[in-house]
Amino acid sequence: MIRDTTATFTTVEKSDEDLQTLMQTRSDAFLVADVDGGCVGFITWGAFRAGPGYVHTAEHSIITVPERGAGRALMNAAMVQAQSQGIHVMVAGISAENTVALAFHRRLGFAKTGHLPQVGRKDGRWIDLILMSRELLKP
Repeated sequence: MIRDTTATFTTVEKSDEDLQTLMQTRSDAFLVADVDGGCVGFITWGAFRAGPGYVHTAEHSIITVPERGAGRALMNAAMVQAQSQGIHVMVAGISAENTVALAFHRRLGFAKTGHLPQVGRKDGRWIDLILMSRELLKP
């Protein structure tokens, strides 16, 4: 995905060791979808921005194997767990070219809350970033 798509703006591929480290450092905010003994996706979340005013807002990243149906289950489980951790709003930063992810988040109740033109760069091109968010706890 990192190498072949603009779904993420990073160009540095992650090794198995990188993912192990991420799972260990975010053990309370990392879920894996397993189907028939194989990983078909994962979701992780963490601080949206630094500072105490943002402590109840988290940004998430979700990666799934296409057409395995794990996305909704992962996202729902993450929202329940994040809510139990005191998270009020989940934020997604999505490449404007990733229409599948935009539609996925819309179906789960996320709304477009921002459009940042040309903030990402990959493959020699500027790419827009769409911000979507959803409240988890009602005031």
